[in-house]
Amino acid sequence: MATVVELNTYPIKGCAGVSVADAVTTAAGLAHDRAFMVTDLTGLFRSQRRSPRLATIRPSVTDTGDRITLRVDGMEPIEVPVDLTAPRRDVTLFKAPYQGIDLGDDAAAWLSDALGEASRLVRVPPEHDRVTDGEVPGTSGYADSSAVHLLSLATLAELNGRLVRRGSAALPLDRFRANIVVDGWDEPSVEDRLRHLRIGACELAYTKLAIRCAVTTVDQGAGVKAGPEPLRTLADYRRTEDGVAFGAKFSVVRPGKLSVGDPVEVNTWGEPEFSSNQWPG
Repeated sequence: MATVVELNTYPIKGCAGVSVADAVTTAAGLAHDRAFMVTDLTGLFRSQRRSPRLATIRPSVTDTGDRITLRVDGMEPIEVPVDLTAPRRDVTLFKAPYQGIDLGDDAAAWLSDALGEASRLVRVPPEHDRVTDGEVPGTSGYADSSAVHLLSLATLAELNGRLVRRGSAALPLDRFRANIVVDGWDEPSVEDRLRHLRIGACELAYTKLAIRCAVTTVDQGAGVKAGPEPLRTLADYRRTEDGVAFGAKFSVVRPGKLSVGDPVEVNTWGEPEFSSNQWPG
């Protein structure tokens, strides 16, 4: 049976992830996942697409969410209190308007120094009422779309086999910033066919394929773009009308606790949205 082998939450959109043994899901995904976001001074979100140094910032959030600590090599850490009553400001995520709780000038100054560009830090307000798209819509914080991204090791192994055969280096799992990593499926891209699944006390429903962007070309440890892979190779065998797909996204239909080692119980299977077998390996 397939099991969860890794759980990751990404408190600040675009910044480094936190690996955990146990997590509680809310309707918006793993606790604190993409609950914070870095913006420019106009409120436009920052992404590794244009600000790859975001990857080097290592956040940690208290269980209660009342404080967030920011770390990066070469700078003293900063601990920032999270005041849910603080003023809201307008923010923009993929051209959509939202609100964010501004976390103050000290956090802004620290991030601006770390990134080399003027920035602010915001948190999702409690009244955030975002509705995400997909086959089974849900909600999320500041994630690109759906609340949960799931990826299997078999899917990564297929990609890395193709990379090595064309003379490129295999890529680490962190390039793909998945929340739930699964092992135990013999075939790659099984996640394409999941429609309703249970992990621990949590139930997830399929929304759509995970369409990949230039963030996958960023070395997550160094915070620099590292060439055309994996997008070049993914385009050989995972191209869709929307872009290249790798992994799948899900909405949370029943919040609850899940843990590394939990079995992945698939209640409903579906047909993949496309077949990648038409492209030779």
